[in-house]
Amino acid sequence: MDALMDKNVLIVIVSALAAAASFVAFAIPFLARQEKSERYRDIIEKKRKALFEQAKEQVSKKGQVKKQEISAAKSMVLFYKFQSLAGEASLSARTLMLQAGIRNPMAPLYYLISRAAVPLVFMGCVGLFLMAASEEIPRGAITSLFMGAGLFGFFLPRILIKNTADKRQQEISLAFPDSLDMLLICVQGGIGIEAAINRIAETVSEHSEALAEELGILSAELGMLNDRQAAFKGFASRVGSGPARSFATAMLQAEQYGTSIARALRVLADESRDARMAAAEQKAASLPPKLTVPMILFFLPALFIVILGPAFIRGTGLN
Repeated sequence: MDALMDKNVLIVIVSALAAAASFVAFAIPFLARQEKSERYRDIIEKKRKALFEQAKEQVSKKGQVKKQEISAAKSMVLFYKFQSLAGEASLSARTLMLQAGIRNPMAPLYYLISRAAVPLVFMGCVGLFLMAASEEIPRGAITSLFMGAGLFGFFLPRILIKNTADKRQQEISLAFPDSLDMLLICVQGGIGIEAAINRIAETVSEHSEALAEELGILSAELGMLNDRQAAFKGFASRVGSGPARSFATAMLQAEQYGTSIARALRVLADESRDARMAAAEQKAASLPPKLTVPMILFFLPALFIVILGPAFIRGTGLN
């Protein structure tokens, strides 16, 4: 009787735990979706406040000498001084940071400092390893180890940030055609381009947080800045992907020449959708060559064992 009671209690406990796990698994996507929306709204509100404070400062201090203070502009001046000394490549670190979603004004300085400090750390680790080595290592090998560690440490920060930027651009490129379709519907319905971009940003925040942030910042800049062309150019520079650049170029041409925004959006939506389909077909076409080596290593040995194993057993008389 006691054993039966213990078994029933165990079944009740396991059922309760399974029900709790099912509820958590059901609720987590909704909580994550709400968290993404809140993070998106927080970023956009910060951007609007920053633009408002910038405009307010320009109006209140017009014609006066501004006080020297550490700000984003000053950090950019310091950054470009360091950049001229470091010999940065064609794609500036500031643009790379923005494409990776890093908006801290001091981030480029930290990036350049890391490119100088990380090689020293790696070379120090190599030195400790050589000091702990029991056998004597040739001088040429020591030089190669130090040079390799230094080069790897120098390029490691850029590789990490570039990979983050590439993943972010892929996410934006996948969600951008659908956003253009929704934007086209809003524009054809008589909604202004700023309000349409803001509404689409709120809609896609649950699916693509990166695209929602960039569209929200673009909407804030269009509403607060006097130069609309600078807002679209900044959007293309921050995103960096092909569809975003085409969208910015089309909007700039529409602003400059007065062409139809709806027609431009329709063409852009068709082109970006075709580009997304072409990228998917390219990945599908490259799949068979990529599967060749795994099939040779894992499938063929098992297949040979299954086919030739019985004959080998029968021939050796192991059965």
